[in-house]
Amino acid sequence: MSLIFTALIPGLAALLAWPLGRAMTWAMAPGEKAGPWRQGAERLFEKIAGPAGVPMQTWKGYTLSLIFFNAVMFIVGFMLLALQQLLPLNPDGKGPLAPSLIFNTVASFVTNTNLQHYSGEVSMSYLSQLLGLMWLQFVSAATGIAALSALARGLAGSTLLGNFYRDLMRAAFLVLLPLAAVEAVVLVLGGVPMTFQGAAVVKTLEGAVQTIARGPVAAFVAIKQLGTNGGGFFGPNSAHPFENPSFFTNLVECVSILLIPMASVWMFGRIAGRLRHAAVIFAVMGLLLIASLGLAVHFESAPAAALAGLPVQAAGNLEGKELRFGPVAAPVWGTLTTATSNGSTNSMLDSFNPLTGLIALIGMWLNVTFGGVGVGLINMFLFIIVGVFICGMMVGRTPEYLNRKVETREMKFALLALLAHPLLILSGTALFAATAWGAATVHNTGPHGFSEILYEFTSAAANNGSDLAGLGNNTVPWNVATGMVMLLARFVPIIFPLAIAGSLAAKKPAPETVGTLRTDTLLFGVVILGSVVLIGALLFLPAAVLGPIAEQLSVR
Repeated sequence: MSLIFTALIPGLAALLAWPLGRAMTWAMAPGEKAGPWRQGAERLFEKIAGPAGVPMQTWKGYTLSLIFFNAVMFIVGFMLLALQQLLPLNPDGKGPLAPSLIFNTVASFVTNTNLQHYSGEVSMSYLSQLLGLMWLQFVSAATGIAALSALARGLAGSTLLGNFYRDLMRAAFLVLLPLAAVEAVVLVLGGVPMTFQGAAVVKTLEGAVQTIARGPVAAFVAIKQLGTNGGGFFGPNSAHPFENPSFFTNLVECVSILLIPMASVWMFGRIAGRLRHAAVIFAVMGLLLIASLGLAVHFESAPAAALAGLPVQAAGNLEGKELRFGPVAAPVWGTLTTATSNGSTNSMLDSFNPLTGLIALIGMWLNVTFGGVGVGLINMFLFIIVGVFICGMMVGRTPEYLNRKVETREMKFALLALLAHPLLILSGTALFAATAWGAATVHNTGPHGFSEILYEFTSAAANNGSDLAGLGNNTVPWNVATGMVMLLARFVPIIFPLAIAGSLAAKKPAPETVGTLRTDTLLFGVVILGSVVLIGALLFLPAAVLGPIAEQLSVR
């Protein structure tokens, strides 16, 4: 039964991703090529964007527009959260937030990370949740889709990558909003609340008075999952029965985590005119996902060390699990959410067995197993460039990718973007593990305490947002450090790939010969897979040994 459930989710998501990929291609294609209805939408988008939405942009113009818009998002989001106690839609009278927490939260939601050093039902008003945070979940996800569309156009040979503002609106209004509306209705039918009334005050059967938080949860949860955002309306995230009441809603949310990242691969292939190449990339990502799911379920089938020898150990590790989902749904969700940069949870990740936690860390270290909306494939593009370059050098040829030569300029950009990820994770971990900033906030000693610090920086750098929850991370050092990491880790891996696409597009196509490394073959899939696994292992194996592997050896 566990095997069927584990296979059902990626299988169903893959089936739905194919038609969605076609729909996303239609949505992100130029208006004049997409039929009369799209042309009407395009004219509306141009009116909304004004003069900024008209001209086609080179990679530099596209990147500057992307950064400028995200800076505006940051300022607006910061103001909304800073003034929430004075604004409407605050029926429970939520008070002001600490400045460092506001900075961390806005940085988190602008970067599609949704790392939460707060509990939503305790700290945020309805206006903050909907206009401040849910709005950011739409536009941050739309930014990723727009960036991938621009990358695909550049790799198709166009030096003009599109217009960022029009791409942003296409992604938000034609892709994310319709899907989120449908899922919100499905979740409401599954028992997720959707109301603007304040918290309910009820009397229990024992006569005690209890205050039950509620709100417009279904709308928030829908885009949280579809946009690989992951931020919870409630502190326990999708372990909370109002966010995820049943096995049915659990299945819906798991599939929606994978849906757009999978569909983005097919959209990329169609826009770039390389559908068979996209199929190879999809197969490599799928293989990594299936291997991760199988290992996570296997490792979590062993009982937790604290429960060893007890009758419940036959069911696997039940510590920190919602019993309505069981011991299998938790590692499946944990793998999906860290593979796709989603970050939501339906269990306590801190209670995972050490090697299950390692699988979650690996998903974020590699950050290419479908990854976040749009940016997962952009990250994979960096590994492809490095792999192509290495193969070209090994056979004594000038490396080529999609009939364009990969030279020193492209390799510099790719390596800078790739190395930024481990640099942010490992330097932050070392600093906080060696100082009171981190050591004083860890609630566990030994390797697990180190893993908690390592996981926090990994989650921030991968724009994931999950955490091990055994860490007192709502402090000024943690809020500022992870906020800065999230901002750098979001935009560096977008800017450099766009620069590479612009550079490749400006080159004259090279004729294909018998020595050309084809991008639609099994051999190319092996090259991609080898690049991801070998580079990832070289960068992060020492940290893995100090954390989860050492913990596993200590409890045996």
